This record gives sequence, structure tokens and C-alpha cells, in this order.
Amino acid sequence: MAILPDSKLLGAVIVMFLGVAACFGYFWSANKLLDTFYPARGANIAANLTKANAIRPWLFLGPAIIVLGLYLVYPVFNSVVLSFHGPTGQEWVGTYNYRWLAQDPAFRESMRNNILWLIVVPAAATFFGLIAAALTDRIAWGNIAKSLIFMPMAISFVGASVIWKFIYDYRPEGAEQIGLLNAIVTAFGGAPQAWLTVPFWNNFFLMVVLIWIQTGFAMVILSAALRGIPEETIEAAVIDGASPFQIFYKIKVPQIWGTIAVVWTTITILVLKVFDIVLAMTNGQWGTQVLANYMFDWMFRGLDFGRASTIALVIMIMVVPIMIWNIREVRKDVR
Repeated sequence: MAILPDSKLLGAVIVMFLGVAACFGYFWSANKLLDTFYPARGANIAANLTKANAIRPWLFLGPAIIVLGLYLVYPVFNSVVLSFHGPTGQEWVGTYNYRWLAQDPAFRESMRNNILWLIVVPAAATFFGLIAAALTDRIAWGNIAKSLIFMPMAISFVGASVIWKFIYDYRPEGAEQIGLLNAIVTAFGGAPQAWLTVPFWNNFFLMVVLIWIQTGFAMVILSAALRGIPEETIEAAVIDGASPFQIFYKIKVPQIWGTIAVVWTTITILVLKVFDIVLAMTNGQWGTQVLANYMFDWMFRGLDFGRASTIALVIMIMVVPIMIWNIREVRKDVR
């Protein structure tokens, strides 16, 4: 039994080595073969170089394009096909899954909660990240503060959910409260609450987890953008008598608005796919269901490929326009 872990470790090392060697071998041999067909010598050297330079990028990108097509493009088309089939993916049901989805109360609850997440989480995470970026750049121990704020980004969503589940933990009145929030409430004479079961408000308690994680991401990106603002602009505003708040609100924010929009939309895309936090903390109970968790329920608990694929397509339709807009904004900033 003691040999098994060592065998697994050895196997993993061998696979990693073979993978790297295979990649190196492909790129080296492909480059060598291309140079053989189009040598950089002779009378046609210019034409050969032009042809080789036109082919080389596709030669190197080819494996990545094939993998992306296999793992991203094919599943999209397969999901579209499955959405017109029954639970097993064999029986053709036409638009039945879409008609079911339009009338399903649980789907409407999921949509409502997802919209609520979209309104609150990107706005709050971006706002707190912007405030943290502006304040930490003005204090001597700003780098330490940034490290502490960014630290939740290193925690998985499930790990963060476990941490916050302890914070929201509920014990009956009279028992010792191990949940931080209920301990504070009872210390001030209040009654402990089962926070995650309180309708409507429990959605906000779940949102706090994602805001806590994503504030660090927003802070790092926006801090870099703030440091990119020309000092001459700030100095001119100070000479003109502008207050720190006016400098921040009327000069700094407009100049980094493109970056703010990119951060906002990046978090928005993440929110549309939120799954881990809801699954780990409530599993969609007590009115907290979201689209990704609902899709998971039908896929792995209901074993209905048709309905799960239909919900997955709804998520994709919501995500794709935001991704396209986000990419365009990033390209504008690069230019």
C-alpha cells in the first residue's frame, strides 16, 4: 500500500514530462518541416519567407484551435441539439423544453435571483474595489492593505462559502452561538437568526461572499489604472484649487472609466455563471436558486439532458453579448 502514492506521483511526473516533450517535438518538427518546404535561401528567398510567415502562425495555433473547437465549439452545438431532445438525449421533443422553461416557476425564480445578483454584485465589488484602490495608494502601508484585500481571491468559492457559512451559523436561542453574526446580535440583546433561510434577504447574504472575493480583483485592476493617470493632470487640478474628492470624482474616474467598465462586465460574466457559492451554502433552497445551480440539478440529479441543455443555452445567451462588449472595450484600451 505504501508503494501506491509513489507510483501515482511517478506516473504524474512521467505524464507531465511526456506532455512537455510532445509539445516541444511538435513545434520543433513543424517549424523544421516548414523551413524545409520554404527555405530561406536561393532565388525565391523573399517569396519563401512570405509564404512561411503566413503559414507559421496557423501551424503553431493549430493545436490550440483544435482543442478549443473540441471543448468549446462542439459542446455549444451539442447543447443546441440536446435541447430539442428528451431526458436521455434520444427522443426528439421539438420545442417542448423551451415551452416548459417559459412556464416553470423555479426557472422564473432563478432568473429573478440572477438579475438581482447582476444588479448588486458587480456594482458593489467594483465600487469597493475602486474605493480601496484610491485609499490604499494614499497611505504608507497601502501594499499591506492591498495584500489583505486581495487575499480572498486565493480562496476557492467553496472554501469561501464554508468560511461564510460559519459566520452565518445558527444555533437555537439559549445555546452558545459559534456564528460570528449571531454572536454579535446576541451580544447586543437580539435573537439569533437562521440567516440563510430568511426569504429574499438570504440572497444578499450569499452575494456578500462573491463581493468579498471580487473586491480584491477590482482593486488590483483599478489601482493600476489610477497609477496610469498623468501626474500633470492631478497637479493642474490641485493648482486650480480642486478638492481631493473633486479630483477623484471629476478627473480620475472619467479617465479610467473604460477600465471600470471592463472590470464591471468581467464580474458580471462571473455572476451569470455563479454556482459554487449557492450549491455549498443553500443548494438553491429557501428561494436562492440561480440558473447555473438549476442546470446542475436537472443534469446530475434529475438526469434530464434536454432540460439541462436548455438552461445552459439561456446562460450562454446572457453571457455572450457581455463578453463581446467586454472584448471590444479591452481592444479600445489597448489601442
